[in-house]
Amino acid sequence: MSDKGNIRDYNGPAAGWGALKSVTKSWLGSEKPLKNLRAMLKTNQNNGFDCPGCAWGESPENGMVKFCENGAKAVNWESTGRYVTPEFFAQHSLSQLARQSDYWLEYQGRLTHPMRYNAESDHYEAISWDDAFALVARHLNGLSSPDQAEFYTSGRASNEAAFLYQLFVRAFGTNNFPDCSNMCHEASGVGMKGAVGVGKGTVVFNDLEKADAIFVIGQNPGTNHPRMLEPLRKAVERGARVVCFNPLKERGLERFQNPQNPLEMLSNGSEPTNTSYFRPALGGDMAAIRGMAKFLLQWEREAQEKGEPAIFDHEFIKAHTTGMDAYLAEVDATSWDKIVEQSGLSKAEIEQAATLYRQAERVIMCWAMGITQHRHSVPTVQEIANLQLLRGNVGKPGAGLSPVRGHSNVQGDRTMGIDEKAPAWLIDAVEKRFNFKAPRLPGHNTVQAIQAMEEGRAKVFIGLGGNFAQATPDTPRTHQALRNCDLTVHIATKLNRSHLVTGKDALILPCLGRTEIDMQAEGQQGITVEDTFSMVHISFGQLRPSSELLRSEPAIIAGIAKATLGNHPVDWDHLIADYSRIRDLIADVIPGFTNFNEKLKNPGGFHLGNSAAERNWNTDSGKAQFNANALPEELINAGVLARGDKPDLILQTMRSHDQYNTTLYGLDDRYRGVFGMREVVFINEAEIRRLGFAPGDKVDMVSLWDDGRERRVSGFTLVAYDIPEGQAAAYYPETNPLVPLESYGDRTFTPTSKFIAIKLEKAKADNLIASAAVN
Repeated sequence: MSDKGNIRDYNGPAAGWGALKSVTKSWLGSEKPLKNLRAMLKTNQNNGFDCPGCAWGESPENGMVKFCENGAKAVNWESTGRYVTPEFFAQHSLSQLARQSDYWLEYQGRLTHPMRYNAESDHYEAISWDDAFALVARHLNGLSSPDQAEFYTSGRASNEAAFLYQLFVRAFGTNNFPDCSNMCHEASGVGMKGAVGVGKGTVVFNDLEKADAIFVIGQNPGTNHPRMLEPLRKAVERGARVVCFNPLKERGLERFQNPQNPLEMLSNGSEPTNTSYFRPALGGDMAAIRGMAKFLLQWEREAQEKGEPAIFDHEFIKAHTTGMDAYLAEVDATSWDKIVEQSGLSKAEIEQAATLYRQAERVIMCWAMGITQHRHSVPTVQEIANLQLLRGNVGKPGAGLSPVRGHSNVQGDRTMGIDEKAPAWLIDAVEKRFNFKAPRLPGHNTVQAIQAMEEGRAKVFIGLGGNFAQATPDTPRTHQALRNCDLTVHIATKLNRSHLVTGKDALILPCLGRTEIDMQAEGQQGITVEDTFSMVHISFGQLRPSSELLRSEPAIIAGIAKATLGNHPVDWDHLIADYSRIRDLIADVIPGFTNFNEKLKNPGGFHLGNSAAERNWNTDSGKAQFNANALPEELINAGVLARGDKPDLILQTMRSHDQYNTTLYGLDDRYRGVFGMREVVFINEAEIRRLGFAPGDKVDMVSLWDDGRERRVSGFTLVAYDIPEGQAAAYYPETNPLVPLESYGDRTFTPTSKFIAIKLEKAKADNLIASAAVN
């Protein structure tokens, strides 16, 4: 095969020379290498800027380099020497741009001017900021109800931007806050609140250094949170157990070479990042954890009979929990046959995992979207919590629950009030501080917002960052829903697919990136973010803005708010002149932010605190709650079963190593041996041949769902891969069209992107031609 578009084995470790080469390529490709080198050295440093990539927390240790491969890519991708100007839009019609790939669109560079779509000419045209704000205000104020508008938030938005956004939207009169968190960790919040009373992780970075065992479940840190690999390897080196649950053999969970260690690089050495690796069925993690609990219960009873030390932490259970008897009755009632069938693991493998757990005094449980993007994700999160409660592994050093968040401030946005189901305390606090009557009825989450736009009940869409059209499920339906709107507005740094899926009227409002200096009336401003450990940092951009016309996200929100509401409920311009005034308001409203501005003077920021970590349980009973959830009767959704035909495979969507969420830095997936291509599907070779195909064949994937719609993606290359039989994996957003809008988690509305029932068909020639035209 040619160098462009080929599959070949990759036998190296995670990071290492491959990471250095990839970082160098992205650095030089930014067309601003000297300036970006300076910027990268200020990434995650005191008085520098917070990485615009993932939400992984910072090590307390000092160091000149505190970024990973993907963090460097994020910096160089944002701070590029390529620009999307009014002249660019004059040369390219929307119809022409729509034929380009997602990678090509973002590669064109930074947006420089506010733009308005002209449907008659099919081109975006420059518009002044004042006219753009007036246009948004005219549409919003012309609605018959505030609930006809949808206000989306990406996890990239700062605390200051998010707080102003929720204040404006609630003063406008709605709780319609579809949010990127609806599509990822919603189950973590719901499940943990019902178990320990708080929806955030109970551990801090230092706990990783004290744990006897770290379980990494449904997570691929090598691609999604690369800085996590260093503490995992250090844990193994000091004798702790790192236990991985992941159907795919991921390189970062096998071997790691630190590119910041010269001796290791020169010797070409690498170290393991785990002690045990288990490969459950998709959706089978709850059954696997239930099996571990069943072994613990067996061993506890045997210990009681023999008069040996207990397996359970009875002192903790008695003082801090409720509901254990009902939960253990459910464990007893769950048969081993069902556990083995659903988990995809043998009883011996589950016993091995349970033994590793039992032998550790302090255990951290980490998880990500492999747990949260299933129909039964809330019970799965609660099953993890149940297991931890049995051994008292919540609220002590080196132990706890750790949902590992994705985008850099997705957790902070929720803390600031971006929540369609706002708790009463938040509404009370907003009303008291700002003296207006705020809406209390639940608003729309992401799935409900798409449905409202699809049905014509929502007429205005405003997106604060992100790439809504591509990040969401059921892509053709989402695109049509956006087109149904009277106005779509996107606040963004770079061109993406969402900007080409317009309402009858449409705006692109270009904003500063995390790397850029934010100068306001009273000087340079910093913004804050909250990481996955609930640490709050301040971030100062380091580079000149890509355009003099760029405005910060807080300034854009304030501009829209002022045009729509006037100086109600605040003087928006006064706040934007000095962001410390926004932080003073946050301190008045949000718990944990008292003396916010003063606390930010501490190097590394400050910890918000966590009630469950302190063994204070904000539950109805005042204690941690065991939850007695039955295993699902069927993992396959009723919408699939109703069709009556059996799927060939269960598909999970995932990132390549060259992307972050829907942002594509390149077309390679080094760790999986894919180069220069993305339309691939990973399947066990025996499974490929059983289905009548051969590796390298082109196929269409057809999603099974009983609603009369065809959901198909075309021209995907079959890649033989070490993956359990019955499973398949492919990249999003290319496979998001296969996720039915109605296929979402119970109690979460999170799309079931890790469990899609599909059939394979030989690729149709006309579909291959259409796919080639886009790529």
